Amino acid sequence: MQEVQGTFDELGRPLSSTTFCVVDLETTGGSAAGGSKITEFGAVKVCGGEVLGEFQTLVNPDELIPAFITVLTGITNQMVISAPRIAEVLPSFLEFAKGSVLVAHNAPFDVGFLKHNSRELGIPWPGFEVLDTAVLARRALNRDEVRNCKLSTLAAKFGATTTPNHRALSDARATVDVLHGLFERLGNLGVTTLEEVSTYTSKVTPEQRKKRHLADHLPVAPGVYVFRDDKDQPLYIGTSRNLRARTRSYFTKAETRTRMGQMVMLANRIEGIVCATPLEAQVRELRLIGKHRPPFNRRSKFPDKVTWLKLTREPWPRLSIVRTVLDDEADYIGPFRGRQSAEGALAALHDSFQIRQCTPRLALKSKSSPCALAEMGHCLSPCDGSADIEVYDAEVVRVRRAMIGDPEELVAAVHAHMLYLARNERFEDAAVWRDRLTSFLRASVRTQRLRELTGQPELVAAAPHEEGWEVHVIRYGRLVAAGILPRGTHSAGWVDALLATAETVPPGFGPIPAATVEETECLLRWLDSPGIRMVRGTWHTSLQSGARHLVPFELADSRWQDLQRPG
Repeated sequence: MQEVQGTFDELGRPLSSTTFCVVDLETTGGSAAGGSKITEFGAVKVCGGEVLGEFQTLVNPDELIPAFITVLTGITNQMVISAPRIAEVLPSFLEFAKGSVLVAHNAPFDVGFLKHNSRELGIPWPGFEVLDTAVLARRALNRDEVRNCKLSTLAAKFGATTTPNHRALSDARATVDVLHGLFERLGNLGVTTLEEVSTYTSKVTPEQRKKRHLADHLPVAPGVYVFRDDKDQPLYIGTSRNLRARTRSYFTKAETRTRMGQMVMLANRIEGIVCATPLEAQVRELRLIGKHRPPFNRRSKFPDKVTWLKLTREPWPRLSIVRTVLDDEADYIGPFRGRQSAEGALAALHDSFQIRQCTPRLALKSKSSPCALAEMGHCLSPCDGSADIEVYDAEVVRVRRAMIGDPEELVAAVHAHMLYLARNERFEDAAVWRDRLTSFLRASVRTQRLRELTGQPELVAAAPHEEGWEVHVIRYGRLVAAGILPRGTHSAGWVDALLATAETVPPGFGPIPAATVEETECLLRWLDSPGIRMVRGTWHTSLQSGARHLVPFELADSRWQDLQRPG
C-alpha cells in the first residue's frame, strides 16, 4: 500500500505557528438559555507570541442591565444605549476570529453565549476548536502553586501585564498572558503542539512524555502497532486508522488505565504494520494477539479457553463439553461464553431427550448394570444391552436436529417444563430453565452463523472507500487478501491480481476450519455493514432456525436488565 503523506493536523500543529483568538464576554447574567444578553466583546488574536489584532465593542442588550452587574463590570445602561446590537457585532467577531483556535477562561460560558446567539440569528457556527485556559491550568498546575484557577489568581501567578477587571478586553489581554505562561510551562515538559496541549494531563508523567519519539517513525496509515520491551518481546498490540496519531496519544493523553502507563514505561520501541484496510488491521491484530499473547492485552490472557458442546460419533453417541473441535465427524455447537453456559445447555438437552449421560465408551453390545437414570426412564439404557439400536439412533437424530438444525422440539419441551414449574409457583426454577434454553439457543445460532461463512470456499466483497473500494478476499471464513481498488481502475483485472496474491486455504473441518472464532465473526460484522457489495461468490445472512426462538428470550432478558437499573 502506498504510504499517505501526513497533514499538519495528523503530525501535530506547533503552538508557535498556530493562531489563537482569545475572547472574553461581559453579559447581563450567567445563562444565555435563561435569557441573559451579551453587553461587551473583547478579543485578542495572537500567533507566535505576537498580537495580530484586537476586537472590542460594547453591545446594546435591548434590556436593562441589573444593578449588581453594573457594580461588577462598571458597564451602565447609559454606556450601551448607542452601542451596536448583537446582530451587527456577532458577524464581525466571527470574521475577526476566522481560521483561529478560540481560547477563553471557563470557555463553556463564553462559547455557550456565542453559539446561542448564532442559533438565534440563524448564523452557522464555524465549528471552532476551543481551548479552555481554566481547564488547562487545573491540569498543569498543582495546589502548592496556586490556591485556585480563577483568572485573577493565574494572572498574578504568571505576571500578566494587564490586571483582570471584569471588562472584556482587559480580561482577554490577561488571558493571553496566562495562555503564554501555560504554554511555557508545558513546553518545558515537551508539550509543543496544539494536539498535545488539548489532551494534556499531569497524570501522564514526564518520563512517559519523553518516550513519544518512539512513535515518530510510524506512518499516517491504517495498521497494527506493537509496543515491544528491551528484549523485543510484545507488550501490547493495538490497531488504528492512523498509526502515528494513535501511538503518540499514549504519551500525551489522559490514560485512565493504569496498566497502559506501566506498559509505556516498559516500552523500548514501537513496531508498525501498515495494512491496506482497517478490516485487515483488525484481523492482523487478532492473529498477533493470539500468537504472542502480550501481557498488557486483557483478551490475550486466556485465548484458548473456549467451550463447545459435542455430540460424539460412536456406537452409542453421547453429549460432552470439550475445549477443542476435532476432525472426528462429531457435531459441535458453540463456542459458549463459559463452561457454566455450556453446562446449562447440556442440562436442557439431557432433560428433553433420552440420550445416555454416562461417559465411558460403550460397545455395541454392552452388559453393564443400568444406571439410576435408566431406572427412572430418563435414558434408553444402552449400558445394559436393553436399548434398541434403531430407537437410540432415532433419539440421536432428534438431538442432532436440535443442535444443528431446528431446535423447535427442544424449545417446546423446555417451555412445557417451565410452564409446569411456574404453575407450581417455582419461579426461580423456571428462570433457571429459561437461562439454560437461552444459552443453548445462543450457541446454536452462533454456530449456524459461523458455518454460513466458513462453508464458502471463496468470497470477494467490497465496501466504499474515499479512494475507491476496499476489497477483501475471504476463504472458509479466513481473510486471505485485502486492498484498495482505486477509483476508475478496471475491476476485473485488478481483482484477478489480488486473488493471485491471496493465501491458499485448504478445506478444513468443524464450524471454524481456517480461522479463529474472533476473526470469522469480525468478517461477519464487516459483511453485515451497510454498503457491502459482492464482487465474486454469493453470500447472504439467512434467518437461522434457532434465531426465531431466541428473539423472545433476548427481549425478555433486555427488559429484565432495564428493570434492574436504578432510576
